[in-house]
Amino acid sequence: MPWSVQRVTLQNGDESWTVLDAAYDVVEPVDRFLAHLGAVDRSPGTIRSYAFDLRDFFTFLEQSRVRWQEVQLEEVGRFANWLQLTPGERTGQIRRLMHPTEQCSAGTINRKLSAVGSFYQFHHLHGTDVRFLPPGRRGRGGSWKPMLAHLHRSNRQTASLRRRNPARLPRTLSPGQVAAVLDACDHLRDRLLFALLAGTGMRIGEVLGLRHEDIDSAQCIVRVRSRRNANKARAKTGDRDVPVQPGLVRLFADYLFEEYGALDCDYVFVNLWSPPVGRPMTYQAVLDLVTRLRGRVGFHFTPHQFRHTYATDLLRRKVPSEVVQNLLGHSSVATTIDTYSHLDIRHVRAALASAGWLPDRQEADGHANGRNNKEMTNGPA
Repeated sequence: MPWSVQRVTLQNGDESWTVLDAAYDVVEPVDRFLAHLGAVDRSPGTIRSYAFDLRDFFTFLEQSRVRWQEVQLEEVGRFANWLQLTPGERTGQIRRLMHPTEQCSAGTINRKLSAVGSFYQFHHLHGTDVRFLPPGRRGRGGSWKPMLAHLHRSNRQTASLRRRNPARLPRTLSPGQVAAVLDACDHLRDRLLFALLAGTGMRIGEVLGLRHEDIDSAQCIVRVRSRRNANKARAKTGDRDVPVQPGLVRLFADYLFEEYGALDCDYVFVNLWSPPVGRPMTYQAVLDLVTRLRGRVGFHFTPHQFRHTYATDLLRRKVPSEVVQNLLGHSSVATTIDTYSHLDIRHVRAALASAGWLPDRQEADGHANGRNNKEMTNGPA
């Protein structure tokens, strides 16, 4: 049997994950690390991703007959190459005759390498004698440098570990698409949910965790707060306040008056027409809603695309990057710039024209039309 990832329920009811070996025994070093992630309040989704990444790593180590404490840089490099193989090639049952598409993308490989680095740094800091990672180095201000920081591209011995990840532009929605989604909603609750996503850039977990006290109607502010929620919704980053347009506050008031009524619940978004009525909406309920709306509007969209659209629109309106960073809850302005530095060719041309580097498009078209009319009247020069 292959190594596997198992979902577990903790004593306090929280969800977590662990890794089982081929004999269905818990892999103790992995379990310790995953338990640590839960203790420092990492999300169940993050813990689950680390569990699958480390399952793959320990599967590779078993096939290579290498003890995890004895892993060195060479084994980690071979693991990165192993990830590019198909499942059959990994077990040796299939031999590659041609050069097929890689099994894992560059981004996936880099994520798994980071998970391995985090795993080894955890055990090193807790006194385990491991060979792979050197002691954690501190950066400016005493902060720890990122995991695998020593695997910098400038280091020739480690340059092959990290894969070059092609830039992927965030997919955004046009104003017409946003309006179509809002118009396709049958209920004020659903319309408010997507209007909040579009008007605040909040993540869906942050919206689902909203309490009534988080919406300040007088100040037109929505407050994002990190807290434990009954529907397992989570705010990924710290607390922040997001100013909103008055129309969004009016929609919230209409929703409370026409649909929410006298329901006794702290949460803004709750089940109103399907059981359990009065309980906060879950991620699955939103996914079901999105699936229905996709069929109505005729195009694919995700809740997170509203966040991309919000951020991109603000930057195009020349809102400073550090302000957008604060509104999105990014830990660093570099994250904001790296993620949303994209502009399509129309906005690039407009920016160059405003700087005087290119002629204005309308002026250029006017000159071209004037030239063409002259040639039609007088003939070519």
